[in-house]
Amino acid sequence: MTRTAFYPGTFDPVTNGHVDILRGALDLADTVVIAIGVHPGKTPMFPLADRQAMIAAMIEDLGRQDASRVSVTTFDGLAVDAAAAAGATILVRGLRDANDFDYEMQMAGMNAAMSPELRTVFLPASPAVRHITATLVRQIAGMGGDVSPFVPDAVAKTFARRTRR
Repeated sequence: MTRTAFYPGTFDPVTNGHVDILRGALDLADTVVIAIGVHPGKTPMFPLADRQAMIAAMIEDLGRQDASRVSVTTFDGLAVDAAAAAGATILVRGLRDANDFDYEMQMAGMNAAMSPELRTVFLPASPAVRHITATLVRQIAGMGGDVSPFVPDAVAKTFARRTRR
């Protein structure tokens, strides 16, 4: 039986923290589905096509063997429904600190009530990336700062192209 993990998020932008959690998910599952949440009420910094390209570059950087175990999809409803459609039995969530834990525990409880066959697995962020959030990366970029220490190279290049416009 293939064990599939579902890793949802907005990935706006992809950070080194996302890469860290993806690597952990690959240690637990045979395949990982990265699911980009698309919500009509939110206006992301990067359009969906850019986020897909950044994720594709992140996957490519994993190396051929791991990259072959990752796929990408989008969803605009409940993560548990999208996970079921992807055939996942594991829902992956990254944790940076106690604030993340409190919020994610509430979400895990609600998700378990809606989809008992889907197990939420929390992966703690590695110390080297624990401080990174996509929100802070967007803020740093918005103030003209260098985001390259916090994001994969392809994402840093996307930011650089965006600021040259």
